[in-house]
Amino acid sequence: MSVSLGAEVVDGGTRFAVRSATPVTLCLFDDAGERRIAMTGADGVWHAEVKGAGVGTHYGYHAASDSAKLLVDPYAIQLDRPFHYDPCLGEPGIDTTALVPRAIVTPPPTVPVAPALFTPGGLIYELNVRGFTMLHPDVPEAQRGTIAALAHPAVIAHLKKLKVAAIELMPIVAWIDERHLPPLGLTNSWGYNPVVPMAIDPRLAPGGVAELVETVAALRSAGIGVILDLVFNHTGESDRLGPTLSLRGFDEALYYAHAPDGSLVNDTGTGNTLDCNRPEVRALILDSLRHFARCGVDGFRFDLATILARGPGFDPHAPIFAEIAADPLLASRVMIAEPWDIGPGGYQLGQFPDHWLEWNDRYRDDVRRFWRGDGSAGDLATRIAGSADLFGPGDTRTVNFLAAHDGFTLADLVSYAERHNHANGEDNRDGHGDNLSWNNGVEGPSDDPAIRQRRRDGLRALLATLFASRGTIMLTAGDEFGRTQQGNNNAYAQDNAIGWIDWQNRDRDLEDFVAALAAFRAANRLDAIAPYANADWRALDGEVMTPGRWHDAPGFELRLADGGAQIVLRIDRQTRRVSLSGRTIVESR
Repeated sequence: MSVSLGAEVVDGGTRFAVRSATPVTLCLFDDAGERRIAMTGADGVWHAEVKGAGVGTHYGYHAASDSAKLLVDPYAIQLDRPFHYDPCLGEPGIDTTALVPRAIVTPPPTVPVAPALFTPGGLIYELNVRGFTMLHPDVPEAQRGTIAALAHPAVIAHLKKLKVAAIELMPIVAWIDERHLPPLGLTNSWGYNPVVPMAIDPRLAPGGVAELVETVAALRSAGIGVILDLVFNHTGESDRLGPTLSLRGFDEALYYAHAPDGSLVNDTGTGNTLDCNRPEVRALILDSLRHFARCGVDGFRFDLATILARGPGFDPHAPIFAEIAADPLLASRVMIAEPWDIGPGGYQLGQFPDHWLEWNDRYRDDVRRFWRGDGSAGDLATRIAGSADLFGPGDTRTVNFLAAHDGFTLADLVSYAERHNHANGEDNRDGHGDNLSWNNGVEGPSDDPAIRQRRRDGLRALLATLFASRGTIMLTAGDEFGRTQQGNNNAYAQDNAIGWIDWQNRDRDLEDFVAALAAFRAANRLDAIAPYANADWRALDGEVMTPGRWHDAPGFELRLADGGAQIVLRIDRQTRRVSLSGRTIVESR
């Protein structure tokens, strides 16, 4: 795959190249209007070099498959406007030139690629760029909701207080609303519906790719890495009724997986599935990763990562894994899999390459069950110790988490037994139905002091368990101070107070408790990958734990030797209490 695709600035102009199954016309836009230039094709790639078209030139393409549709360059790295859904985008033969963003010729970033700051075992802090600072009182109003806001001193101070090793940005590349949202007066605020894989959404980065580069540099100077959550499993072009915006117009048969009957494979639940079995698709993915690596980011989290290795079944030795490992820019980056999709055989936890980290939903569920009261201490101990049953007895690749962007917030986990997603306009049918949550006696807000205390105890016990666990840990932004989504466990379409983090009314006592946990974890080296080699497991009465006692035990003590010191983790479900003692002592009550 030696073809250089995209818009490359050359002496005196720009060289344009795009892959397409049918002839392509280049469209240049300026104040005088639109200029069309026929491109020359060879081996499925269409070329044109235009003198005088330099940096800042706005452009798009028309392919002969439907010449009425303006198409965005899959290799675009900057757009002049966000995507907005319109039914005309999906209707053949209707001109969409006025509806589709134009790409902007932009030089690629030239940041020297430094070693990744993040190392396994650290704290990953997952956040939605827009919702994270929309209500932040210290961030200037004009900057709120943008990538640049993440470099604000108040934001960095908060991250350092929690000893965050890397922030994980939910999708930042340009996305489009699902077609059912505009009639409901809603918009997609999470970004898991991308169109092209490199262009940052202008709503998040008015300063374009330079804004990302500058923000990453500022965070790195504070010792904080950046991980990007990327979506290479589907695009916002959706199903047969979806819009034609880019890949579909150029070569749907190449880019999307199809069943033998010609229908689109839907292993993602979104209408289409990228065909990563194709070398051309993998080349687009790797070029995208290289682009962001040159922006300075530490690594990548892959949404529905099983898709990367489908052909059509999951192959743990799929070509893309070797291609990433062999790439000099990517081999040192952090790779994190969400190891499942909804297709046949899609759940692949523990099956990704040895150097990949994996989101561990078994950790999430077993910890929740234990503190809800119907899980076993043995399962909890397995998860705390690094999930050797899933990742083997050596260095663990687990990413332990209690809550993520989808599902209940941590505070809602102990406040709601059922989802409350009516604001999403789908009659409360969307989102997870079984959340392993508990409301402590009342559904939703309560003024009862006893219920409030039980919820407080539950939150602290959950958080203490997370910070005492072996492996990488992940916290979703705001869970450290009790953020709520009012029981909505699928707030992807809530670009409002439901989805925005409330900084003014945060629980500062809980925030300070989490900061103390982070300090304990660092001081006692619990962020090391393998500090449990000589673990001594005891029952709460101090006796050695035997196999027969694990299932019904209300808790346990874990004793770890650390040089001349001893670290003791004591978990007691009956008292809803977790105690961590070592160089300091932190207790959940």
